[in-house]
Amino acid sequence: MWESESESAAGHKYGGRLLTSSNHGVQTEGFVQRGHSWYVATDIPSDVLVQIGEASFHLHKYPLVSRSGKLSRVIYERHDPDLNKIVMDDVPGGAEAFELAAKFCYGVAIDLTAGNISGLRCAAEYLEMTEDLEEGNLIFKAEAFLSYVVLSSWRDSIVVLKSCEQLSPWAENLQIVRRCSESIAWKACANPKGIRWSYTGRPAKISSPSWNDTKDSSPSTNQQVPPDWWFEDASILRIDHFVRVITAIKVKGMRFELVGAAIMHYATKWLPGLISDTAIPGDEASNCSVSNSSSSGGSSWKGGLHMVVTGTKDDNSCVQAKEQRMIVESLVSIIPPQKDSVSCSFLLRLLRMAIMLKVAPALVTELEKRVGMQFEQATLADLLIPCYSKGETMYDVDLVQRLLEHFIVQEQTESSSPSRQSFSDKQHMGMGCILNAKARVARLVDSYLTEVSRDRNLSLTKFQVLAEALPESARTCDDGLYRAIDSYLKAHPTLSEHERKRLCRVMDCQKLSIDACLHAAQNERLPLRVVVQVLFAEQVKISNALATSSVKEVESESHAMVTNRKTLLEGTPQSFQEGWTAAKKDINTLKFELESVKAKYTELQNDMASLQKQFDKMLKHKHTSAWSSGWKKLSKLGRTTNLVENQDDSPKIPDSIENNRKTARRWRNSIS
Repeated sequence: MWESESESAAGHKYGGRLLTSSNHGVQTEGFVQRGHSWYVATDIPSDVLVQIGEASFHLHKYPLVSRSGKLSRVIYERHDPDLNKIVMDDVPGGAEAFELAAKFCYGVAIDLTAGNISGLRCAAEYLEMTEDLEEGNLIFKAEAFLSYVVLSSWRDSIVVLKSCEQLSPWAENLQIVRRCSESIAWKACANPKGIRWSYTGRPAKISSPSWNDTKDSSPSTNQQVPPDWWFEDASILRIDHFVRVITAIKVKGMRFELVGAAIMHYATKWLPGLISDTAIPGDEASNCSVSNSSSSGGSSWKGGLHMVVTGTKDDNSCVQAKEQRMIVESLVSIIPPQKDSVSCSFLLRLLRMAIMLKVAPALVTELEKRVGMQFEQATLADLLIPCYSKGETMYDVDLVQRLLEHFIVQEQTESSSPSRQSFSDKQHMGMGCILNAKARVARLVDSYLTEVSRDRNLSLTKFQVLAEALPESARTCDDGLYRAIDSYLKAHPTLSEHERKRLCRVMDCQKLSIDACLHAAQNERLPLRVVVQVLFAEQVKISNALATSSVKEVESESHAMVTNRKTLLEGTPQSFQEGWTAAKKDINTLKFELESVKAKYTELQNDMASLQKQFDKMLKHKHTSAWSSGWKKLSKLGRTTNLVENQDDSPKIPDSIENNRKTARRWRNSIS
């Protein structure tokens, strides 16, 4: 049975769980409290005074030394027998735990609860109340109660682990923290069919599961238990104990996404700045704290997060920043290594707090790598992380550059190894999102550049490096990049012509849409050369459209493009129009030369065709006559050609003709 008979986390009796011991010579009906002093209700005067803090206990030596090895040694080893005052300020559990141990020594019945058992067990160890002094001493009975009652109950395990926060290092050395953590982990990983709904750390109106297998344990047998039923109870623990529980849960094989959800739930409860995006070391020091009232047996534990810190404002801020730094470092160390165990938005917000709280650099680097693994899931709002160092820029552009580098390395690693599809990718594909990770990151980077470009302190080099970090294949359209460039030029009007050209090199004019081309052609902030490239790119698109479209589509599209070009040129400044006119003249010259080459090529083809026809006619005659007639024709053709070419220039036309004749005669002789 996993549920004890208690109905609250602390302050109620366990049925029949009243510890007593045999009487040792002092008859008493109990203890009487007068202010901060405790007296034994007996006629025998006390002979020893135990001082613990402000509380004083007027007791008798014999019942104490018969049960406690430490008190026996302190009392009988004193050199001054008249000195009967013993100061024990280091008793674990304080005056409350010592009061229960003293009552046990006198044989007074004490109530064991989940709220006082850990303090009593540590006090018994401190006082050395072992079996060597008497059988059935306090250590033995406290251990039995822990093992058979507390560890079998979900709620009692949570309460005892919570009460161990004030008992370090005693609770650690006595393995109370380890045993409670493993008990909680085992119950969280078990089959939740035996869970009934009750309240633990929440108000009674809000239900959380409670473990029991009694007949009337479930008000509704059809009620399904959610997988996150244990998040709220586990989130009330201190960070070191929460880490112990999560570590034990991971060892037992719980799903990594469920472990990540528990970590995010804990972080949102203990780190207020994670949601509100406010500076943590500030005035509101009472927002993230824990009430330790559960360690006292007389109060009701409601599981809230309340801490009262006394001191000055600066002291409170320093203490709170130190606590939250420890929380962030601990959470980073227990995040499951699998991708998508926690959301990218959570990682970025945690990274922002880690930088602000000056967490260890190794953990910050680890967080950056985790963000790079799922950088395509990030949003623009999460990337706008302020620059907390003494840098000049408003936002931490270097951080985004490092995140992008981690993403590129991760993409290269996955492309070289067999890729496994993550849960988020399946979810995106199920929603109909076909864009791959690089395309989504490219759009995100373009939006980020547009936002940070308004910062006048952002250097051109940082802007250019971040824009060129992704490969060219990541962007199918450069409209977002053009928007960022235009915003940067608007915020930095003092850039030189060379710097503006250098900035525009990161953009491919061929990837601009028609609307972007229209805007760029009228943009006076762009260099003239870029405007010409934009117009030329538009003409290339029109030519490609004419080559691939049908006649009707060509007519309709060309009409629209011509109209757009006329509109574009009419709205373009005069200086740009002059540049466009010069470029158009060059294009027309190239077209004219191309047409001339085509005409010459056509003429040569015609000559080749006529010669081929003549050769075919020659083949129809006899071989001997064919060759002779063919050579006669060739010689006549040669004479005619030479006469025409040399009619006005050369006076030796007969000599050339004679030479041609001799050459023909020699050919005829060789042929015959």
